[in-house]
Parts: sequence; structure tokens; C-alpha cells
Amino acid sequence: MYFTDRGIEELAQRRGEEEVTFEWLSEQLRTFVDLNPDFEVPVERLATWLARLDDEDD
Repeated sequence: MYFTDRGIEELAQRRGEEEVTFEWLSEQLRTFVDLNPDFEVPVERLATWLARLDDEDD
């Protein structure tokens, strides 16, 4: 189990029943990076990965 699994599990437990848009998620990621600029690169990688999930080239 990775350390991040705890946060992911908490997210699923607290908000697992909610529906969100990618527009909302994008705004939350921007806010997070504004408050935590050291995480800019990992957030960028996550966002890019999510955006390209359906790409057959990757």
C-alpha cells in the first residue's frame, strides 16, 4: 500500500457518492496548486494522464 492510498480511500469514503464535472475538478486542482506551488509538477502529470486516458498512442 502506498502512502497516497490513505488519501484516496478517504476521498472515496467522504465523496464517493457525489458526481462532479471535469470543469469542477480542474478548478479544484488550480486552487490546490495556487495554495501549494511545490505540487505543480505532480498535479500537471495527473491532469495530463487523466486527459489522455482514452488515447490509443499511450
